[in-house]
Amino acid sequence: MMIQLQGLLSTITFLDVIDIVVVAYFLYRLFLMLKNTRAATLGKGLMVLIGFTLICRWLNLHVISWLLEKSMTVIMVALPVVFQPELRRALEQIGRGKLFHKGSELDEQELEEMLDSVAHATKVMSKNKVGALMVFERATGLAERIETGVPIDGLVSSGLLQNIFVKDTPLHDGAVVIRGNRVVAACCLLPLTENRNLSQELGTRHRAAIGMSEQSDAMILVVSEETGTISIARNGELMRYLTVDDVKEILRTAIFRSHAAVKNSLVDKIKSLWGGEKK
Repeated sequence: MMIQLQGLLSTITFLDVIDIVVVAYFLYRLFLMLKNTRAATLGKGLMVLIGFTLICRWLNLHVISWLLEKSMTVIMVALPVVFQPELRRALEQIGRGKLFHKGSELDEQELEEMLDSVAHATKVMSKNKVGALMVFERATGLAERIETGVPIDGLVSSGLLQNIFVKDTPLHDGAVVIRGNRVVAACCLLPLTENRNLSQELGTRHRAAIGMSEQSDAMILVVSEETGTISIARNGELMRYLTVDDVKEILRTAIFRSHAAVKNSLVDKIKSLWGGEKK
C-alpha cells in the first residue's frame, strides 16, 4: 500500500496541485454561498437522496433504483429554478469582481462607510444614553447566536442601528450581529461572562459583551444606558471610556487583521502544498 501511495504521489505535478486547489476553493465558495440560505437545507436533502440511490444500487434494488434515477433527472432540471437566487448572486459577484473575496469581506470603501455609520449611531446613542450592544463577526461564525434573534439582513446604516435600539421597542433588548456591512439579526442572546472579578457597576450588557468575546474572536461594542459610556469587548477584556474615533480605529484594525489572516492562511496552504511537492 505504501509503495502504491508513493508511486501515486510521485506522479503529482505542480499543475495537479493548482487544479486541486482551484476546485477545492470553488467548492468552498459554493458552501459559503449556501450555508446561510434556505438552499442549504435543499442541498442536504439532495445529498441524502444521492446517498440513498447509491445504497439501493449497491443492494441491487432495481425498482427503487429506477424510480430514484428518474427522480434525479427531474431534480437536475429543477435545480436552476430552486437555486435561482444563489446562481444570480454568484453571477453578480463575478460581474463585480468579488468572486475571490471572502463572503463577508469588505473592500476599503465599504468598510469606511460601515464604520462611519456605526460611529455616527454610537455617538448619537451615547449622547442620548440609549443602551446598545453590537457584535461584529470575524473569523468565528456566530450562527448559534444569530438563530436566537430576529433576522434583519439589512445594510448597516446609522438610522437602522438607532431605530433598533430605541427604548421599549421589540428589538431593543439583546444584541445586533453585524457580518461585513450587513445587520444579520437583532435581539440576539449572548452568553454572560462567569468572571467574578468584574466591577459591580458593569451591567448585563457589558457582562454579555465580555462573555461573547470569551467564546469567539468577535468585537462587541457596548453603549451604556446609564452613563452613555462607550466600550468594546475583545478577547475577554473590556476597553471602556472610548471615543467614536477610538471605536473606528479599533474596529478598522481588527477587521483588516481578520481579512489578512484568512488570506495568509490560504497562501500558507498553497506554499505547503508546493513545498511538499518539491520534496
